[in-house]
Amino acid sequence: MTIWLSSQNVFGYLNRHGIDASNAPDLNQVEHKVAKNFNLIVNLPDARKLIVKQERYSPDGKTYDEFLNEWRIQELVQHFPALNHLRLFIPEVLHFDAENSIIVSNYLKDYRDLAEFYAKENIFPTAIASAIGVILAAFHRATLNRQEYRDFFCQGDEALTINGGIPHIVHRLDRISPDVFGQVPTDGLKFFSLYQRYESLKSAIAQVTSSLDPCCLTHNDLKLNNILLHDDWEQLLLKKAPLEGGIVHLIDWERCAWGDPAFDLGMLISSYLLLWLRSLVVSKAIAIEESLRMAMIPLEQLQPSIAALAKAYFNHFPEIVERRPDFLNRVVQCSGLALILQIQSTLQHSKTFGNTGICMLQVAKALLCRPEQCISTVFGTAASEIVRLQPTLA
Repeated sequence: MTIWLSSQNVFGYLNRHGIDASNAPDLNQVEHKVAKNFNLIVNLPDARKLIVKQERYSPDGKTYDEFLNEWRIQELVQHFPALNHLRLFIPEVLHFDAENSIIVSNYLKDYRDLAEFYAKENIFPTAIASAIGVILAAFHRATLNRQEYRDFFCQGDEALTINGGIPHIVHRLDRISPDVFGQVPTDGLKFFSLYQRYESLKSAIAQVTSSLDPCCLTHNDLKLNNILLHDDWEQLLLKKAPLEGGIVHLIDWERCAWGDPAFDLGMLISSYLLLWLRSLVVSKAIAIEESLRMAMIPLEQLQPSIAALAKAYFNHFPEIVERRPDFLNRVVQCSGLALILQIQSTLQHSKTFGNTGICMLQVAKALLCRPEQCISTVFGTAASEIVRLQPTLA
């Protein structure tokens, strides 16, 4: 890496690489955006905004080349005309600098991430969830079993297909050694202690990860804060169908892979479940079952959106049921797997595993070990209602 971006040098960098960012840079026109990478929002004279991201060094002084994946998505949809319609739902990348791990994209001004929308408005419109289901189905369906897309996207890089897109951290759970006791905080040991106690949970995770079906392009980090919703989404939905674009964008494709579509849908469902689980009233004096019932955001409030998301997905991607008749069960299991990932992420960054984490682990265990029985709990309706296919809409 030969350059570190800053507010002072970003204008010069952009101009040198053919992006007109004005000849008289005003540092007041640069905003820092808090994220795991170094992100700058640059306001241009013509009222446009750019987001300029540079990957940070890892502790060993290297980068993970995460932006390469995001650039490959751009190349894929540009190279194959049949995928051109998917460009409406991904960031518009203007420049990629592999040597310095820098990527520049147009910044969408009239959008906010879905997590922020839900937190501020405290409403969960089914129309939004349905639109997301349609768009996610479009990506999976358009790339399903297309070897030429897979070869172009992966370009011989097996890391983009390994584990079917499931993060390595899940696979390491089955290889816990005594060394872990010197590597994790005390709260982390609580998690591993509980995890080791549940043989059925370990078996379920092993079964899910060993039977992954990498068959299409997957996002692999599809959380609510990686979905942008237009500020005027209600009016847009009245005027156009979701596949006409503009309502929702999927961002941060840094972990994309040729993977299992069940993990994408399962992770998204787990993000809705986290709204419920993070609103729990937890205490050592309150039983877990009681905490789950006392949530500030009841599961019943989220079930219509979770069901709408899944129904729209299946309605626009019926081929997946033909390929995998057990796909809905797989999705439920993957939502449990995503909750395990969230627990591990919290341990890694916050070093905590309290009563909320224990509740999350119990829910994850149920989803992984008893997916069929959990369907009505997650979706608020029977599996037959979720997978019941209707004539596909535009």
